[in-house]
Amino acid sequence: MRFTPQELKTILSSGLLSFPLTDFDEQGDFRRSTYIERLEWLAPYGASALFAAGGTGEFFSLTPQEYPEIIRTAVETCRGKVPIIAGAGGPTRAAIAYAQEAERLGAHGILLLPHYLTEASQDGLEAHVEAVCRSVDFGVIIYNRGISRFSVDTLERLAAKCPNLIGYKDGVGEIEHMVAVRRRLGDRFTYLGGLPTAEVYAAAYKAMGVPVYSSAVFNFIPKTAVEFYNAIAAEDHATVNRLIDDFFLPYLDIRNRKAGYAVSIIKAGARLAGHDAGPVRAPLIDCTPQDHEDLAELMRRLGPQ
Repeated sequence: MRFTPQELKTILSSGLLSFPLTDFDEQGDFRRSTYIERLEWLAPYGASALFAAGGTGEFFSLTPQEYPEIIRTAVETCRGKVPIIAGAGGPTRAAIAYAQEAERLGAHGILLLPHYLTEASQDGLEAHVEAVCRSVDFGVIIYNRGISRFSVDTLERLAAKCPNLIGYKDGVGEIEHMVAVRRRLGDRFTYLGGLPTAEVYAAAYKAMGVPVYSSAVFNFIPKTAVEFYNAIAAEDHATVNRLIDDFFLPYLDIRNRKAGYAVSIIKAGARLAGHDAGPVRAPLIDCTPQDHEDLAELMRRLGPQ
């Protein structure tokens, strides 16, 4: 089933989002069989959309040749269950190629990840996003993160020119800027919290009018991820504070031990949960045995998922 950009916008505003890991075998090659099993495991937990080959799915380390198989597998496995948003990014022509391939394969939209390395002016970022939006018909969400940081004026111009630009995901965490974007653009976009381990920012973002976020830990503790999201929505402060204290803060202590662990620790968690996604690809490194042991103890405290 296809969705118009506005239909997709409504779906994305309705509940928890997540980024499935991309499965690799011991040689580091894409492993389709367990990727299918992962998607089938996660789909029934009720995420409103899954982002295939996103940040947690290591888009940045995938080749153009393997990208189509990953998106095709996600679309086919989740058809009729949950919408698939594909990651797309890199320099403008590469981002366009990824976006068009995702649309051809039946994805319902793209998350436009940052371009590569070089700094860019606001005019340049605007031209980049406009070109990608004009290359496809389905919905586009831009990711405000890293070197792709959009001013409020740039977003307003893009909103006027690109009707299929439906979403703004923030991975920077500048409160003043997020408030300004939300106040200026109003309901023109759906707004997504996108900081690593978004749960620790969820209450603050909800207060700013951004109640929806993407959960990486959904990959290995989906029951708890949904429980936390529902507690945020219901303003159940007791449950939120309990999970922050008992899991998320000690979890952050492990995640922050090494750069790149924001992805590595998710793969470690999936392995401990019995849904091994294989190793990360260089330049990321896998968590140490001690990190695995510490994470396993945190997961044991949460109980069965």
